[in-house]
Amino acid sequence: MTATRPLRIGITCHPSVGGSGILASELGEELALRGHEVHFISHAAPFRLPTNQPRIHFHPVEVNDYDLFKYPDYTLPLSVKMAEVSAAHHLDILHVHYAVPHATAAMLAMSMLPPDSRPKVIVTLHGTDVMLLGCDAGYGPAIRHALDAADGVTTVSHFLQGQVRTHLGYDGPVEVIHNFFAPQKPTRTREAVRAELGLAPGETMLLHASNLRPVKRIDLLLQTIAQIQPRESFKLVVLAGGDTSALVRDAAKLGLTDRIVIREKVTDIEDYLNAADVGIFTSELESFCLSILEAMTFACPSVAFAVGGIPEVVESRKHGLLVPFGETAALARAAESLIADPARRSALGTAARDRAASLFSANRIVAQYEEFYRSKL
Repeated sequence: MTATRPLRIGITCHPSVGGSGILASELGEELALRGHEVHFISHAAPFRLPTNQPRIHFHPVEVNDYDLFKYPDYTLPLSVKMAEVSAAHHLDILHVHYAVPHATAAMLAMSMLPPDSRPKVIVTLHGTDVMLLGCDAGYGPAIRHALDAADGVTTVSHFLQGQVRTHLGYDGPVEVIHNFFAPQKPTRTREAVRAELGLAPGETMLLHASNLRPVKRIDLLLQTIAQIQPRESFKLVVLAGGDTSALVRDAAKLGLTDRIVIREKVTDIEDYLNAADVGIFTSELESFCLSILEAMTFACPSVAFAVGGIPEVVESRKHGLLVPFGETAALARAAESLIADPARRSALGTAARDRAASLFSANRIVAQYEEFYRSKL
């Protein structure tokens, strides 16, 4: 194989709204733009995956709900489809995002193929597959075994690299390749989006984007919002990738209904990023926090708890404001300071955009993945 030949790459990820699926989709899109042949393998098309881009193919996994099983099994049909696609399209690389169940399925798939027909398996760990499932006695040993069988392992932050050692006891090589964001051009003007959201002139738009899972600590987000004064100075826009019923209920209990606007499963995220003034995030743990990077790309600084890999993305008081986890009063004061000081907000946003462009651009990060793939061939 020549060093410059385009690669044939299989990608498996969770298609739901979440950092691992979004990163995998964007990586596949960028690899295809660079001339590689990309094959997505999953039970549904990944969120934000383009439907008409050349060199991108989607192979659905059929999951049967047999009465024999208490729960439908996904791992085995996924492994069969991985083997089928690998053989039919002569894949060079099978890149699986999030360990469970993708790394185990890839290991099974390779055992179905002749040794000279097996693609190299790359596993990218994204966070809760290490820090939550890695600590579970029912998952941890299987995850470690799958990592031992892989040809390469990456994580999205140095923080998570350390957690792989601590939580999984894995002592093999782990490459850190950060997340990236390659934004599309907004389809609507900033003014049009803000008008659609009902923001009054001079009202600050706070933005939160997540799948609303427990680790995102929406309870602390609402507690923080309830403490921001004056309450007429802002609206919180939530781009929700999960069930919003608890958010709506709890916001009503705190008397915040008039301060919150919810949009569900947004695909044109750039429109909202371009309209936002300040991002706000209250996660208990983040391996990276792709949503903060997305906001940075549009010169939108964020306030957040300094947990996990977030300090690798944002240096506090340079590109945003970070406070210790759980200190909602401090986070509210940080948000207030940026609401009241547009000049400081603009300066932090400009620095954030520059940092995103220099450290977390598609050109930089996708090139690292390409180099890593070729190093394993």
